[in-house]
Amino acid sequence: MSSVQSGGPRAVALTQLPPTASASTAHEGILRRQSARESAARTYARSLPIVPVRARGLTIEGADGRRYLDCLSGAGSLALGHNHPVVLEAIRAVLDSGAPLHVLDLATPVKDAFTSELFGTLPPGLADSARIQFCGPAGTDAVEAAFKLVRTATGRDGLLAFTGAYHGMTEGALAASGAAPGVRVTRLPYPQDYRCPFGVGGESGAHLAARWTESLLDDPASGVRAPAGMVVEPVQGEGGVLPAPDGWLRRMRALTADRSIPLIADEVQTGVGRTGAFWAVEHSGVVPDVMVLSKAIGGSLPLAVIVYRAELDAWRPGDHAGTFRGNQLAMAAGTATLRYVRENGLAARAATLGERMLRRLRALARECDCVGDVRGRGLMIGIEFVHPEGAGRCGDRPGGMDDRGDAGQPEADLLADGLWLASARPDAPPADGSRTGGAEPDGG
Repeated sequence: MSSVQSGGPRAVALTQLPPTASASTAHEGILRRQSARESAARTYARSLPIVPVRARGLTIEGADGRRYLDCLSGAGSLALGHNHPVVLEAIRAVLDSGAPLHVLDLATPVKDAFTSELFGTLPPGLADSARIQFCGPAGTDAVEAAFKLVRTATGRDGLLAFTGAYHGMTEGALAASGAAPGVRVTRLPYPQDYRCPFGVGGESGAHLAARWTESLLDDPASGVRAPAGMVVEPVQGEGGVLPAPDGWLRRMRALTADRSIPLIADEVQTGVGRTGAFWAVEHSGVVPDVMVLSKAIGGSLPLAVIVYRAELDAWRPGDHAGTFRGNQLAMAAGTATLRYVRENGLAARAATLGERMLRRLRALARECDCVGDVRGRGLMIGIEFVHPEGAGRCGDRPGGMDDRGDAGQPEADLLADGLWLASARPDAPPADGSRTGGAEPDGG
């Protein structure tokens, strides 16, 4: 697996407060108890042996007194960074009002405000006739809901997904992700320049990927039956921070529309301004039939929804339900976050800062033979490290991060310098480009 890191600012060692003996002991004790008590499936805790106790913006302080620049951003759930004042104010307002905190799918003023704000951000072609389904608290729940929706609406069963995809950890979401074997999903080539599946990259590689998809769907001997839907990430996160070429994505929209196949855009990781547009599909002008939304839409709290064209709303009452779909605190925090991003033009700011970061990182990459590629969109940026003497044009993927998520040397070195990120994760600074410690980029 390639080591893909955030494009966050190179860590200058932060001024650290010397930990007291009691703080250090408490820190080590908490980590020992976590290791003894928690599941072997834990991942981030292995590569980030930190006990966070305070956070604001892009800065986190551990129980041992060390401070870090956080480029993980809650795996994309913190569009405004940690504990932003507008988010805290929204949460306190609900708590102080005496309103119920969980209401299943009942209507409330908080829910109405969230839905109105969210619909105001959607691509116009979808917002005009959108329906919303509140799901369980995680993005993977919303992915499952999207699959169930298109299967119900079309009466078909199979799905089209892409190599390198990641859509969640429940069974159906895993089936559509790139590494799951033996499922009812047809996996299609996802175009990219650096490790193009056809060895050419650029527009030619994107054309070949699209042509492959068309051939599978149109050839009666391909074995691919008419699917219930196609699911795509406008920027693959776990796959290595891979932006979909705009022309290719428009072609996927055209071929699915021509064949009456609903197009599902998984914007769980890419939404709310991170890529330089409010929703990543806006870069290409594509209007999907279904959008899967989570992470940042909850303003740091658990919330997941799907929005979709009204004509797909073939569900009967109770066809998709869940206890925790009425989280009022998350809806209030989400409304405040969506409004703040919209009113302050943070998507455009992410585009400007991202362009500057990509330019400078690519300049640095030319001086470092261990950097194979720098890519991304807005502030969703990845740096691919390679063995510089590896075989092939792209260089060998380095070891150092096994299937359990153990830290490789680059992550460990950066953590020691005060930069918090994770390998092959959708790591990016908050969409507001938060900075601390005088890390203001200069012009140019």
